[in-house]
Amino acid sequence: MSENISREHTCVIIGASHAGVNAAFALRKAGWPGRIQLYDAGSLLPYHRPPLSKAYLSGEGELDKHLLKSAHAYEKEQIDLHLGSQVSAIHPKEKKITLANGRSQVYDKLVLATGARAFIPPIPGIEEASQLFSMRTAEDAIQIREALEQSDKKRVLIIGGGYIGLETAASLRKLGAEVTVLEREEQLLARVTAPALSQFFQSLHQSHGVQILTGKNVIEIKAAEGVNEVTCADGSSYIADMIVVGVGIQVNSALAEAAGLAIDNGIRVSATAQTSEEDIYAIGDCTSHHNPHYKRFIRLECVQNAVDQAKVAAAAICGKDSVYDTIPWFWSDQYDVKLQITGLSSDYEEALVRREEGEAVRFSIWYFREDELLAVDAINHARAYMLGMKFLKTGQKLDKTKLVDPNVELKPANLVQA
Repeated sequence: MSENISREHTCVIIGASHAGVNAAFALRKAGWPGRIQLYDAGSLLPYHRPPLSKAYLSGEGELDKHLLKSAHAYEKEQIDLHLGSQVSAIHPKEKKITLANGRSQVYDKLVLATGARAFIPPIPGIEEASQLFSMRTAEDAIQIREALEQSDKKRVLIIGGGYIGLETAASLRKLGAEVTVLEREEQLLARVTAPALSQFFQSLHQSHGVQILTGKNVIEIKAAEGVNEVTCADGSSYIADMIVVGVGIQVNSALAEAAGLAIDNGIRVSATAQTSEEDIYAIGDCTSHHNPHYKRFIRLECVQNAVDQAKVAAAAICGKDSVYDTIPWFWSDQYDVKLQITGLSSDYEEALVRREEGEAVRFSIWYFREDELLAVDAINHARAYMLGMKFLKTGQKLDKTKLVDPNVELKPANLVQA
């Protein structure tokens, strides 16, 4: 702990999702003695986002079961949580923030955890569409579920075949909806995975009654009497009572940019989550950081990144040595399938598929650039995921022939090159 920090100092955090909430509690754990002011424009107690498109949307449990922390926890740690408080400006020279209601708050340290919002593409007619939703917040999930309950025919069209779109499709099928997914690219998850995994998820959803259509670029939406007609560039059209848009996100970096902070595909931060301003830190989906393992700047949209950066920023603010050097990991639940991902597969040259013998579906995909392992996708295969993480951390070279042989037991002694 820096000797210069006292109870009179204030750390302000903007954004109360995974990154912001974890930063607040990590500050207390790291010994921050001063005030912690946590601001968020939302009105709900901060909650876990991953279950929104999965368990919460499909009606498995109420939001109270998915809270990041209880209301009592904030009080116990003396964290002042200001919900429904929109921050309108940051003033680095004066070291204060201005709220939309005109009030201001000074800070000694500032943490930006502003996250991202759903991107709504500029499709002609989209603003007039009937029952159109994104899938990013608890409010989105609530509105989608209520709209489906009130719909007679329950025809849902999802624009976008990424993870959010597919998870939403799986949840809506559980609720009895008739679901069609339109994906602009020629395969699902085209930007993030190999064809083998794309084909697996396409077959999985089709087996559950979801219509998956690829190569479908939506160019117009027409609404009449509560029904949408969605037209694609190839001339095909589809009827839907509801539309869910899941084509990506927009980083909430406007506050940082207006304050003069360095922006590069997000708020650019150092290994300690520090921005171009000494007393301002940034964490989570809104940041771009240099990853030592992949030797480039990246921006990650995942809980792991938000939580780990929050801990690093808290340590740095409290004068402790800590740098961000973590292998990214992600997951997705669809029906009874669990996908676990470690690493980043972008720019891979070779994708090797290992299929395990047995009745249950269990396989893994190992991504390489020459002999360097970049990432592993594991379907219902926690062991492959854990070993992939281990190999990524150690940088050990693998015997590719043994790796894809299901008769060779999946363990380091068998797979690492001699």
